[in-house]
Amino acid sequence: MMKITVSCSSEALGKNAAAFVAERLRSVIAAKGSARIVLSTGASQFTTLSALIQEDVDWSKVEMFHLDEYIGLPITHIASFRKYLEERFVSQVNLKAVHYVNGEGDVAENIRRLSEEITQAPIDIGLIGIGENAHIAFNDPPADFDVSDPYIIVNLNETCKQQQVGEGWFANVDEVPKQAISMSVQQIMKCECVVCCVPDARKAKAMEQTILSETVTNEIPATKLKEHSCVHIYLDSDSASLIDSATLEQFC
Repeated sequence: MMKITVSCSSEALGKNAAAFVAERLRSVIAAKGSARIVLSTGASQFTTLSALIQEDVDWSKVEMFHLDEYIGLPITHIASFRKYLEERFVSQVNLKAVHYVNGEGDVAENIRRLSEEITQAPIDIGLIGIGENAHIAFNDPPADFDVSDPYIIVNLNETCKQQQVGEGWFANVDEVPKQAISMSVQQIMKCECVVCCVPDARKAKAMEQTILSETVTNEIPATKLKEHSCVHIYLDSDSASLIDSATLEQFC
């Protein structure tokens, strides 16, 4: 089941998404005593993470996993997703445990350890974005829908690299790493609930393609989410601008 909520601004989107995630976490913690969450990064997640740290959640009972990271990029680099999460979220709350994707050192061993950790128990909430090329995590089109490994090494396509430059993380395309460690599509689909925060006009085409596509296709990776039983997509007026109101109402 896919539900779409359209907010008037990216700030309102963030607050609405954070309120939903917080309520879900409180419910899971009440039922199981703890919760497991996957967090993503990028400009699209700014307002959601900012709002989420203000929510009333017992973070000491929440275990956090990380969606993806560049290979070979030091944690001190402005574009490092570990740096992003440490500064914007992890240092702001008292988490039970933190599991970063580490693209430095022995990458194969890092992937093995992380994959072992994430498969210990179900992930209650996967908080992800959708890229300008409709990727989920760094699974660029044509995404591999069949690989079952929790984390995989992927090659970044040119549209993805341009997005990273456009968001200000790198000065030019040549500076963007060619590869990254990404959570696989199958692992994302194993999350009990997937929450996608997708603001900004530059995401409008990807959302139009995702929502209006009549088929699930790896050329539009985000269409795979239509096969999930619990997906909540949060758009703002800009990212929803190419989807007519009648279509949006079908997902309310």
